[in-house]
Amino acid sequence: MNLAESESLRPVLGPAGNTARSVAEARKPVAKQPTRMDKKSPTLSEISEVKGKKSPTLSPDSKLMPSILRKQRGGDKVFRPSLSMNASCSSDASTDSCRSRASTGRIVRRSVPNLRRQSAPRIGGSEGGNVDSLEAVESSFDGSLMKKRCAWVTPNCDPCYAAFHDEEWGVPVHDDRKLFELLSLSTALAELTWPAILNKRHMFRDVFRDFDPVEVAKLNEKKITAAGSSATSLLSELKLRVIIENARQMCRVIEEFGSFDQYIWGFVNHKPTVGHFRYPRQVPIKTSKADAISKDLVKRGFRGVGPTVVYSFMQVAGITNDHLISCFRFQDCISAECAREKDDSVKDKSEGKRTEDEMDLGVAADISSLSLSRD
Repeated sequence: MNLAESESLRPVLGPAGNTARSVAEARKPVAKQPTRMDKKSPTLSEISEVKGKKSPTLSPDSKLMPSILRKQRGGDKVFRPSLSMNASCSSDASTDSCRSRASTGRIVRRSVPNLRRQSAPRIGGSEGGNVDSLEAVESSFDGSLMKKRCAWVTPNCDPCYAAFHDEEWGVPVHDDRKLFELLSLSTALAELTWPAILNKRHMFRDVFRDFDPVEVAKLNEKKITAAGSSATSLLSELKLRVIIENARQMCRVIEEFGSFDQYIWGFVNHKPTVGHFRYPRQVPIKTSKADAISKDLVKRGFRGVGPTVVYSFMQVAGITNDHLISCFRFQDCISAECAREKDDSVKDKSEGKRTEDEMDLGVAADISSLSLSRD
């Protein structure tokens, strides 16, 4: 096979496809495509026309000028920044400034203005209306929630227990019937808790005749402790008998001392002791004073009055003030006792004046009777 035939059969891979060309066509010189540089540069008149169309400023040495000018002639738009880019650069939330230079690497951060405290809107046109509205808002809240109590009175505790702490616990008591009630409830602590006792307090008062020691002393123990009675749902038979027996012994103490108040308060010189405790762990469960009172009560025939029960009775009857110093009732209980002492002193003075006046009247009557007898 000659060279001409081999060249005529050789395929050629080109844009037109896999077709064979003749030797004559292959040997023909291929015309060169004119390059962009062969084109003539635009004239001054064309450049002036382009300037009238507000084309971007380019240096005269730029090689891209002809293509840009052709785009301007064809109505094509040159580069325009997108709206999203403008929005991102102009956004106040962005901390990086769009004016920063990439060459220096400096980042300009915009200072965030300080937010001024906005005053609460006034309710009402005048100052008086504003004050009245604030008072109404304050009165809507429960005042007891704003006060600090002892640590063992938690927000989740029984409401009756919280009310008992706020109104009775630690307040000095000098009424014999009230003292007997608190002593009886303290003895019940061996079987029940304070919340359980307070929830059944009305039942205790119904069973024990409002805790009148004279009436309770007359109760029949067999009837009280009989099966099916309302008293047996409160306490055990042993505790029921203890309360009745203590009522009988209290009547004897009243006969001896004039009142149970004089007897029990005599152990603390008729003034409550103040604990000044800061933490619950500092509050004792019994003291030497409670031990002494317990021993004397046992000698007199009282039952179920150990040192722990007696100290609980002293706390609830206000004989000792064991409110924590951070509790709002700490100072209230002290003030209540001071007020009572002032009232007692005023009563004593008034009674002293009455006795003096009566004595003066008696002396005057005796003198007048003597003068009449002489006449």
